[in-house]
Amino acid sequence: MDNLSDQTLGKTLGKGSDPLSQVFSLLDVRAARCTRFEAGGNWSYRFPAKPALKFGAVIRGDCWIDFGNEAHHRLVTGDCFLLANAPGYVLANDERLAPEDGMAASDWTQSDVARHAGSDTVLLAGSFGFEASDAELLLDALPRFLLIPSRSPSASVIHSTLQILDLEIRGTGIGAAVLTDRLADVLLVQVLRAALDQSAGEGFGWINALVDARIGKAIRLMHENHAHRWTLDALAGAVAMSRSAFSKRFKSLVGLAPLDYLLRWRMRLARDQLRRGATVSAAAAQLGYASESAFGHAFRRVYGHAPKRYWRGQATGEKFPNSPNK
Repeated sequence: MDNLSDQTLGKTLGKGSDPLSQVFSLLDVRAARCTRFEAGGNWSYRFPAKPALKFGAVIRGDCWIDFGNEAHHRLVTGDCFLLANAPGYVLANDERLAPEDGMAASDWTQSDVARHAGSDTVLLAGSFGFEASDAELLLDALPRFLLIPSRSPSASVIHSTLQILDLEIRGTGIGAAVLTDRLADVLLVQVLRAALDQSAGEGFGWINALVDARIGKAIRLMHENHAHRWTLDALAGAVAMSRSAFSKRFKSLVGLAPLDYLLRWRMRLARDQLRRGATVSAAAAQLGYASESAFGHAFRRVYGHAPKRYWRGQATGEKFPNSPNK
């Protein structure tokens, strides 16, 4: 087996890591920016829709978040929330006010801290970036608005991370940017854990499957043994389910048939290896394909183009589909 393939795949998956950690590593989830908002008096600000994953937390005071025709929610000290591909929204402590443009109200290019007439209410916020063609893998698995209330059993753990993050956003110490990025990553995982705990996994797309005893085990087997020639019967047997029951439950939780999921997981691994410099032949062999031809056919089925053309096009700016073919 090619040493480069071994090394790149090892960096991607991480020895012994769980499926969600592997997905995060493969998607290269990274914090884009963290900010602090302070406000006093009466205020109302509108923020635009953004195809991204964002978090917010109330450090002090209280306010409303309003999505227009959708439900609006009261936020109090200690509440934390995620926005996934959310529409435009309004943050306000007085809903009777006409909202101002939240992006234009402060010069965000000069500072990560915005202030308005005091600090009765303080919020922290941040966003996460992804490889563009894989963003929907995580964003589509989450509800557009996800609230972890201050009364949640996990709130104290999240609050500890928020306190350190707040200090780093306001501070000037060396390495602050690195620390805020890492803390935002930690916060994202903590919020997802808390959300799964409070909802029993309902409403989280394919993430539901990771916490399901049998389907989660099947996904771990596919991730850990991605080059194995899995069959539907073998996967069903490994988790002590009948073939039909396994297929039905897997698709209901993941949204794909088991072998379709395996194919897309392999091709995401392949794409990452090619991006890191592995040859097509090395990637094909590492993922269990007997020939470059078979590997190329699988890659084209998912991404619509041959492996070499796909990455040559990435370098030259050629446009490709933003997500794997369904």
